[in-house]
Amino acid sequence: MIQGALEIMGIPYTGSGVLGSALSMDKLRAKQIWLGAGLPTPPYSLIDQHSDFAEVAKLIGLPMAVKPVDEGSSLGVTKVKNAGEIPAAWRTANKLDDRVLAEKWISGKEYTAAILRGEALPLIRIETPREFYDYEAKYKADDTRFYCPCGLDKKLEQALQALALEAFKALGCEGWGRIDFICDTSDRPWLIEANTIPGMTDHSLVPLAAQAAGIDFDELVWRILETSVTNKAKAGKA
Repeated sequence: MIQGALEIMGIPYTGSGVLGSALSMDKLRAKQIWLGAGLPTPPYSLIDQHSDFAEVAKLIGLPMAVKPVDEGSSLGVTKVKNAGEIPAAWRTANKLDDRVLAEKWISGKEYTAAILRGEALPLIRIETPREFYDYEAKYKADDTRFYCPCGLDKKLEQALQALALEAFKALGCEGWGRIDFICDTSDRPWLIEANTIPGMTDHSLVPLAAQAAGIDFDELVWRILETSVTNKAKAGKA
């Protein structure tokens, strides 16, 4: 992992250290830690070619998401609607990772919380006409919509921001990043994943949330760079 290499070389870097970065990239470990901390994340099962897929469907319920454990940008993710689709979904995910996760599909509104130096910025609601917020919707489609303000009442948004901060800290994350979650039809939140190195173009989600908080792009960059001060001390001890 690049953070470990930078620490060995004594080079400061921004954001989370080796532990937080590794745990966030590993969707299985992240879910286990969140569950251990009493935080909500969808039921799941680790599956392989020997799994009883009918039993997995019965255990988790349908629909479900089948995804690689160590991938980002929704690569290799399939929405499975019946048990007969699980083997093909497993093969798709297994092309990218030896470990494959089956996770209960949460239907509802998708949100992301940008974290900056111990604070959660205004939430962003994500909408896509596609089946889900997949790679195409994230990077290619021009009909994905981002809403900030997100439309939630203030009290609920603050509660979700607090949850995002708790989830971020539980993984040992630092500095800045993002927590993605979905609120089901009963408005119950379900943590999906953490992102310790979010996009930072002027069209990315962290800059959008920062703008809503009154932080322009240049100021955001400086605030993120300032998180390298903490990691400089770590790197100097390597």
